[in-house]
Amino acid sequence: QVQLVESGGGLVQAGGSLRLSCAASGRTFSRSAMGWFRQAPGKEREFVATISWSGVSRRYADSVKGRFTISRDNAKNTVYLQMNSLKPEDTAVYYCNTAERTWYWGQGTQVTVSS
Repeated sequence: QVQLVESGGGLVQAGGSLRLSCAASGRTFSRSAMGWFRQAPGKEREFVATISWSGVSRRYADSVKGRFTISRDNAKNTVYLQMNSLKPEDTAVYYCNTAERTWYWGQGTQVTVSS
């Protein structure tokens, strides 16, 4: 069973930056489109960004387009989310999974943006 471990969250002021990492165990990572998702208190988990297995194709939610960048390193079984110009509304627990959300969820990493 693939395990996902997210890290890199923290408390940052509005306008700041964070880089999230998600390390995956298992051999299927390099063949899987991956994604980042987030869940704010009292809200449903929502799509943030996805990246194809090759890294060529990327897609973003409108709310983060131009501020966030998803990338991956298949040699390290890791997917990243660079978050710039953070806003208080970006506050959430951030999770990674396959783009189709087919693996078990990890614990996520908390991102808190203060105004």
